[in-house]
Amino acid sequence: MFEKEVNPDNVKEAEFVVAIPSYNEADSIAYPVQQADKGISAFFGNMKSVIINCDNNSQDGTKEIFLGIKTDTPKIYISTEPGITGKGNNFRNLFQKIVDLKATGVVVVDADLKSITPLWIKNLGDPLFQDFSYVAPLYIRHKYDGTITNSIAYPLTRSLYGRRVRQPIGGDFGFSGQLAQTYLQNNTWTDAVSNFGIDIWMTTIAINENSPICQAFMGRPKIHRAKDPGSDLGPMFRQVLGTIFDLMIKFYPFWSNVKWSKPTSIFGFGLGETETPPPVSVNKDVLLKRFQEGFTLYNQIWEKVLLKAAKTKLQEIGKMDEEQFDFPTNLWVNVLIDFAVAYRDKICTREELLDSLIPIYMGKTLSFVKKTARMSIRESEAFIEEECTQFEAAKNLFVQRWNDKETA
Repeated sequence: MFEKEVNPDNVKEAEFVVAIPSYNEADSIAYPVQQADKGISAFFGNMKSVIINCDNNSQDGTKEIFLGIKTDTPKIYISTEPGITGKGNNFRNLFQKIVDLKATGVVVVDADLKSITPLWIKNLGDPLFQDFSYVAPLYIRHKYDGTITNSIAYPLTRSLYGRRVRQPIGGDFGFSGQLAQTYLQNNTWTDAVSNFGIDIWMTTIAINENSPICQAFMGRPKIHRAKDPGSDLGPMFRQVLGTIFDLMIKFYPFWSNVKWSKPTSIFGFGLGETETPPPVSVNKDVLLKRFQEGFTLYNQIWEKVLLKAAKTKLQEIGKMDEEQFDFPTNLWVNVLIDFAVAYRDKICTREELLDSLIPIYMGKTLSFVKKTARMSIRESEAFIEEECTQFEAAKNLFVQRWNDKETA
């Protein structure tokens, strides 16, 4: 039987909340709940706190397992209506509950986390009681984990809005109760935000609201269900990138005046951690195949979207075998600029447009894998930082292309 909310301890108010969004996470949710409870007891024991599972009416027993876990902290289960899925819809319920509880600080952690420790709750939560409104995570990840972040979300967010937030779609973060109210009232909600677009939406809104932002070092690598970058990512890719492009349209007056980025302060105990994250396997053959298939599947769209120089270079790369393969960063910057303008101008359906970018992204990912194959995680981070510098150097071109329809 569907229950929108289960509140066994009848919690009416809470100063501090740890929230865990889920959809069919019965096999994994217990561990992050237990670690969250330990973190609350150790570091926020003097505050009225609650753990909230915001769920998509999971049918695998997630609710029953969550409510059955023995914790010192009271728990609340809330759910979307039957048939309503999407991480963003979970968060919309959460935002309302945070406002209802009059909470000051909220920490969110993924339900599939295997590496979470009580310290994560402290590091994400403490800044919210020290005048910060939004706390992004900072952890060591394998160089091939989070390629959408590395190639798109981080460099675009940084170059557009001028803030270096390394994990703008990290999944684990903190935000203030006041920001929850802002999120509820914001008018940029879309179907994409209702799903996987929610993380980048929250980060971007926080930046554009001039909320005080910091990053919290988690102390160890993020270990979760990492995926091969070449595996099917259609819906997530469309939702994340569609949200980035939608917000670019909305916030053009802001980002068009941003010249360079500035660092975002780091809360925690530094980047001295040496623990190595688990490996992420990458099938380079699949990446190359998907890239090359794009010329057959999407050439007509690419002809409409890309300027001549980008089209010519892309065709040149398309003839390379894996050993020769190289996708220059400046080409990737120009491709994203062209696609952002085409998205705004609706040169075809936006779903088709975003789907047509996936093969090009696969090519960019293959090039990144090849170039960083012998690099350590620290060296690959330096490589990504250098790519971000190239994005920032192209900012004037971005603004010019955005304003000049004649070049399209």
